[in-house]
Amino acid sequence: MRLGVVAPHFEPDLAPTGEVITRIVQELGRSGHEIQVVTSFPFYKEHRVESAFAGRLVRTEDTPWGRIVRVHPFPGSDKSDLMRRAASFLGFSALATTAALLTGRFDCVLALSPPLTLGVTGWLVAKRSSCPFVFTIHDVYPDVVVELGRLTNPGLIKAASALERFCYERADAVTVLSEELRKNVARKTSRPSKVKVITNFVDTDWITPGNKHNAYREEHGLDGKTVVMYAGNVGLSQSLDLVLDAARALASEKDVCFVVNGQGSARPQLEAAARTLPNVCFVDMQPVERLPELLNAADIHLVPLKRGLARSSVPSKTYSILASGRALIASVDQASEVARLVERSGGGVVVPPEDSGAFVAAVETLVRDEDLRLKMGAAGRRYVEGQASPAVIAQAYENLFFELLRA
Repeated sequence: MRLGVVAPHFEPDLAPTGEVITRIVQELGRSGHEIQVVTSFPFYKEHRVESAFAGRLVRTEDTPWGRIVRVHPFPGSDKSDLMRRAASFLGFSALATTAALLTGRFDCVLALSPPLTLGVTGWLVAKRSSCPFVFTIHDVYPDVVVELGRLTNPGLIKAASALERFCYERADAVTVLSEELRKNVARKTSRPSKVKVITNFVDTDWITPGNKHNAYREEHGLDGKTVVMYAGNVGLSQSLDLVLDAARALASEKDVCFVVNGQGSARPQLEAAARTLPNVCFVDMQPVERLPELLNAADIHLVPLKRGLARSSVPSKTYSILASGRALIASVDQASEVARLVERSGGGVVVPPEDSGAFVAAVETLVRDEDLRLKMGAAGRRYVEGQASPAVIAQAYENLFFELLRA
């Protein structure tokens, strides 16, 4: 089968969605499929094109399974500027559409959102090849920015919702990461049965439980500490003020340190708020090859999402944390897929979103109970080993492609 894949990020970009789609493509390539990926130059870490890729609009790379075509993403340094981001999405999607149309014909096309505009790209490319189009949704837009209060203009919300429905209607199948997202998307299409759940995964051979006394701890002065870590985008979707609340509550515990590892538009404000907290440490985003080391350096990991967002998003880092054998605290909507994942696996604790009291109490409990942390970490590891391997998820996509071709 000759597959066309259109995605906003791809290896070596550090975005979680890029890591996911990279591994799916690699697994499908191992199954003998020829794949053409159209994606952006790496830009996620600094919100600007990495220097090794600068100076060109398009770049191609041949691989054992096919070809990667990279185009300029027109990134903006301020992710909070929605109009600038929308313009970036449009520019990138236009270039991606042109590049994909020039790469030949396909048997199936897969496009990944966000950005939502890639739904139009995927549809146009599939239409040219008269082949099925699969639209894969990782975060439901515009719901995410509406929930955050970032998009309030009724006209813009209406336009974005119209684009969302346009893309869903023209896809032959829409895949989402959870049952919660399936219900959300199914309400917005005339054929709800086309919406399928294909969950996220984690590479359990790469991310494994390891010694927490590692180079990451030495580098950042964390030896001998109980480390409570948030690792990921420091943005508007996360309730990272809860981390500071917990740090204040445990300020007298000299052997406890809270680490915020990552970058994003909310970090300057968060650092300013933490200036008087000596038990909070900020670390820049690490190279992707250090992810297992970073995950193992923590005793407790945090997944704090603002209210309502777990209905529109399933952070892939949840699976990585479980694979590392570390306990986690998820501050998320109780009926969300993240909450169900944590509860099914036994890998951590779920508390209501934006509930400082419950969050702080959960942190205090796990900080003081090492046996409970170890028990949860072992349970989470067992769960992902059996339920969330890359090969299983890639097979689910392959089965869907063949099902659509037979229809």
